[in-house]
Amino acid sequence: MKAIRKFTVRAVVPEPLAALEDLAANLRWSWHEPTRRLFEHIDATLWNDVGHDPVALLGEVHQDRLSALAADESFIAWTTRERDALAAYLSEPRWFQHLEGQKPRGIAYFSPEFGIAAALPQYSGGLGILAGDHLKSASDLGVPLTGVGLFYRSGYFTQAISPDGWQLESYPLLDPDGLPLSVLRHPDGSAVHVTLALPDDRELHARVWQAAVGRVTLLLLDTDIPENEDDLRSVTDRLYGGGGEHRLLQELLLGIGGVRAVDQWVEVTGAPSPDVFHTNEGHAGFLGLERISGLIGEGLSFDEALQIVRAGTVFTTHTPVPAGIDRFDRALIERYFATDLLPGVEPADVLTLGVEPGGDANVFNMAYMGLRIGQHANGVSKLHGEVSRRMFGALWPGFDSEEVPIGSITNGVHAPTWTDPALLELAESRLGTSDTTSADWHSDAISDGELWSVKLRMREQLVDDARRRLRDSWIGQHEGGTPPVWMDELLDPNVLTIGFARRVPTYKRLTLMLQDPERLAALLTHPERPIQIIIAGKSHPADDEGKRLIQRLVQFTQDPAVRRRIVFLPDYDIGMAQLLYPGCDVWLNNPLRPLEACGTSGMKAALNGALNLSILDGWWAEYFDGENGWAIPTADAAGDDAERDRLEAAALYDLLEHRIAPLYYERDEPTGASAGWMRLVRHTLATLSPELSADRMVRDYVEHLYRPASEYAAKMADAGFRAARDLAAWKQRVVGAWPGVQVVHVESGGVAAVPYVGEELHLRAHVELAGLDPADVTVEVVYGRSRSTDELVDVRRGELTAHGDPGEGARLYTGTVPLDRAGSFGYTVRVVPRNRLLVSPAELGLQTIAS
Repeated sequence: MKAIRKFTVRAVVPEPLAALEDLAANLRWSWHEPTRRLFEHIDATLWNDVGHDPVALLGEVHQDRLSALAADESFIAWTTRERDALAAYLSEPRWFQHLEGQKPRGIAYFSPEFGIAAALPQYSGGLGILAGDHLKSASDLGVPLTGVGLFYRSGYFTQAISPDGWQLESYPLLDPDGLPLSVLRHPDGSAVHVTLALPDDRELHARVWQAAVGRVTLLLLDTDIPENEDDLRSVTDRLYGGGGEHRLLQELLLGIGGVRAVDQWVEVTGAPSPDVFHTNEGHAGFLGLERISGLIGEGLSFDEALQIVRAGTVFTTHTPVPAGIDRFDRALIERYFATDLLPGVEPADVLTLGVEPGGDANVFNMAYMGLRIGQHANGVSKLHGEVSRRMFGALWPGFDSEEVPIGSITNGVHAPTWTDPALLELAESRLGTSDTTSADWHSDAISDGELWSVKLRMREQLVDDARRRLRDSWIGQHEGGTPPVWMDELLDPNVLTIGFARRVPTYKRLTLMLQDPERLAALLTHPERPIQIIIAGKSHPADDEGKRLIQRLVQFTQDPAVRRRIVFLPDYDIGMAQLLYPGCDVWLNNPLRPLEACGTSGMKAALNGALNLSILDGWWAEYFDGENGWAIPTADAAGDDAERDRLEAAALYDLLEHRIAPLYYERDEPTGASAGWMRLVRHTLATLSPELSADRMVRDYVEHLYRPASEYAAKMADAGFRAARDLAAWKQRVVGAWPGVQVVHVESGGVAAVPYVGEELHLRAHVELAGLDPADVTVEVVYGRSRSTDELVDVRRGELTAHGDPGEGARLYTGTVPLDRAGSFGYTVRVVPRNRLLVSPAELGLQTIAS
């Protein structure tokens, strides 16, 4: 049968129940439990069948049921209360509105994927879920943020597993009319379109869908419209689909088309224009070029416009490995920008932004462009920030990694989305709060028995869901057959349950647990202290190595000796995750350190009282405290990868066998709970819940990146962009003069032949400024403990003072260094550029060090 086009026919909602449509139209229902309970009341069975999707529920519920509810005064009152509560949520001042001082008038947040709800499948994994959580917390905090992405007609992909364990992909078409979306329209009712000029005098058109995510609007661009030629209609066909030119078209549309969509949205709604632009990974980096083009149209040069755009741009990198960065052929970039795509922007200027320092000149690197266009950059955990400073350090040659201007803001997860309703109900009933991140989980108001009972209920619902999913998967493989009886006995809610779910690239080591299959089998089937493992994850369709890992694991789970204790659940998505995280007692993560940028799945588990068992990578490296789980020792000194895997797997087995399982099964007779286990669960909930919250993350972005970006952007735009013009000219002058800047001579004195702690080293440095003004530079002494390799550790810096008239040749700089620590000591003198509009002395990548 040929592929068919689907569309949605919705039931007619009676006028007394009009509030239901208002509530369904705003994705706040995806994290607001009272609204979800309201829709569940309409038809509990159908609610489960449609995956807890109010739009789908209203599309399929029987008209008779709606008519009956329309005559139910108590239900009408209930819907009215929830609509009024939504209206108050959308309008009342929140955290951001109470902030004092200068703050952004608007933030445009660009991401290639957004994971908000299972009902809107526009995500592949952690990056998209993070973006969705970012929007939700921005809404809860009242941050004036607008999301920008693409609408993928087939989403990512639906995963099935063949009888021999191989991943199978399918791409069901999505009907946007059946989703919580509406077309962005002009006041006259016509649809808003954005257009990009392409080579060969072609044009790419996109309409703009909008989704209400609480107080935040999400704009999604869609090319599947009649105005496009057939091949261009498929630009937004699949998330991360295709390669080369297809991916480039998606990223041009996201960045350039996204800015144009924001401009149209501002015009239509009257909202303030954003003064901060945040690109979540490099995929949206072309947004900076679109903004530069607009400023060139106002009379600025490329370099002047770049200063303004940089000042207000935040760039977040999520990859700890160069292989994770999007790259394009230089000739392809040149071909697309040698058009009318961006008036005033020359291809040579674009190409310069994407050059890899010391790399292939024919490669255009999206991450390096993002860092050159974004003055404010960050990694997504403290460790990832360190990795990023080393990985991209070539942009700032000669500077120590800690000086590289890439900070870090550790990711967080949206607690109302990921906390199980049972745990939420316990906090409300016993601790008097619906905010699980601020609840007193150490309180005697909750007994160990009560908390243990809630965890048992969460495991029971996970086991039920896992059995259902596996039965459905079996039926899909055996049309017309009846699932074997043993499938009804899979898993046991009374057994220690370990979860492992994430994307399946090789570095995440899905099969590390299979290093010693016999030992794993013994742990799974232990007569007194058994464990069970529930696993899920998707491999990219083009990643056959990842698929082979899945196949190997699935084949192990099919062994009759262990199949009741270890399962692989196909088609990992938000709906599955919301039961998987709460239902687990332990969350396992065993990547190759330091290749996990953050790893938010373990955060979601922790918010539900699960204990983490992880390599010290990503967020776990900074939050593990010995009382919230277990750290798998890293075998960094191993001779090769195979030995490292063996050593780390052995450590994993040891922890499970000798520490984790014995503690879990050490039950207290009156409560049936393990007092020692409950102590760790309470500690995890009390200490990690507030730290791992996306609210904390978004507040950090506001305070440390969005507010500074807004302030820098305002300075640049003041007085007709005078500061931007001055800064561009200053940079040109400093860069031109810098080859002549040198530290001519350094003299030291003031200490004994054998100095002692408490003395001061007096320095006199003669510096040639090559025509620069002393105000253009900082001359400083860099000192610390010295190593035999001529490296300094525990580095400190002190500014030296200029003497003499600017007209003289080499300038004299003096200063003192306190000798306040015993041991080997070293120092040098260096010169770096200085300007109040630089966020870091390293920003220009220029420094001169005494020889």
